[in-house]
Amino acid sequence: MSHEFKPDIFKRRRAEFMKRMQPGVAILPSAPEARRNNDVYFEYRQDSDFYYLTGFEEPGSLCLLIKDHPEHKFILFVPPRDPAMEIWHGRRAGPDGAKSRYHADAAYTIEEIEKLVPDYLKNQQRIYAHFGDDDKFDERVMGWLNKVRAMKRLGINAPTEMHDPSEIIHEMRLVKTDDDLLYMRKASKLGALAHRAAMAATRPGMYEYEVQAEFEYHAKRGGSLRLGYPSIVASGDNANILHYRENNAPLNDGDLILMDAGCEYGMYTCDITRCWPTNGKFSEAQKEVYNWVLKAQLASIDMSRVGVAWQDPHWKSVEVLTEGMVAMGLLKGDPKQIVATQKQWDEDVKNKKKDPKVDKAPKTYREFYMHNTGHWLGMDVHDVGRYRDGEAWRPLAKGNVLTVEPGIYIAAERDDVPKKYRGIGVRIEDDVLVTDGVPEVLTKDAPKTVEEIEKVMAEGKKAMAGAR
Repeated sequence: MSHEFKPDIFKRRRAEFMKRMQPGVAILPSAPEARRNNDVYFEYRQDSDFYYLTGFEEPGSLCLLIKDHPEHKFILFVPPRDPAMEIWHGRRAGPDGAKSRYHADAAYTIEEIEKLVPDYLKNQQRIYAHFGDDDKFDERVMGWLNKVRAMKRLGINAPTEMHDPSEIIHEMRLVKTDDDLLYMRKASKLGALAHRAAMAATRPGMYEYEVQAEFEYHAKRGGSLRLGYPSIVASGDNANILHYRENNAPLNDGDLILMDAGCEYGMYTCDITRCWPTNGKFSEAQKEVYNWVLKAQLASIDMSRVGVAWQDPHWKSVEVLTEGMVAMGLLKGDPKQIVATQKQWDEDVKNKKKDPKVDKAPKTYREFYMHNTGHWLGMDVHDVGRYRDGEAWRPLAKGNVLTVEPGIYIAAERDDVPKKYRGIGVRIEDDVLVTDGVPEVLTKDAPKTVEEIEKVMAEGKKAMAGAR
């Protein structure tokens, strides 16, 4: 069970969800368990939407939310209590616990689902259920619906409208309340301090997985029960692989290391990327690339304000990074024209005037910066919520949390750039809360300037020497 469990938080969320829904029944399944190998299962993690409204973490469960039911607005179907099985697999809440701890108005065992769910669907006009992710769940919902349809001659009406509850839930999750930020700030603090600890422990001759272990040890010791996503720990040219996963290379003296790692707290994750020199000192070339990325990131963070279109901070990063690429000799030409050329190419591809499989793309910033500058963040590292309202990018709103993560990636095999930059990959990522005024950087405790990073590493080296 997630630590700091506060049932009133989920009660407030359910009330808001039912306020936004039309009369009907919302059906929300828990996440399924996934087999890892033989009889071993992956660590279980509850479905984010299910947890968001219930706080319940046991697999095999089902939630019903009924707006107009006189007594049972929140119903849980849960695994039964079984003392013999609980010796092996841990304690279960059972129906009694679902009511007493999780405040369900009614609770039953999962064996009663097929009998009771159709009863709750009788004479309801709408079903809210997310279809398309799980064929078995889709079939079960249609089976319950058909059971009610078969009662038509008895004067019982079946639901005639199907709605996707994520249209409501995801818009709720997109705007963080104090309830959400209670956990996000804790996750951000833990993640930032774990990054600092990993920096301080880094030495040439270590392996990437040892740096990963430092981060994960300090995150868990601080209270994070699991990671928000698999850690990326990439040294040297490995940093130019955006989703590098091996984490098994040695750290060479003089290389940079890029770590993209986040921890989860209360089912909310942080998402932080930092780069630092394995030997504790940036070379002049590394410092140059790093500071251009940092300049872009700070400019984009400053733009992350109420009313600004989602994509505008990205274009600010592109503008600054392209200026830096020209200054370093990675690109030639006028930075503004280079950006305009790439925009025109993208538009031509979108309108099928250009075929990227046939036509040669222009050489622009996209060769060294090929991803967007951010994404929504919350319970999921790539969190829910639309990025567009129709054709227009949606404006940022108070309570949105997004990542800001520009980068420059210069592969070692490139022979068309100055040699001193080859093999350098830099990304800097923070988690940013949109407020009424200046954006709040939730992950500010992770060292970020060249001077801060070198100081932390020097202190770590001194502390290690003193411990011998």
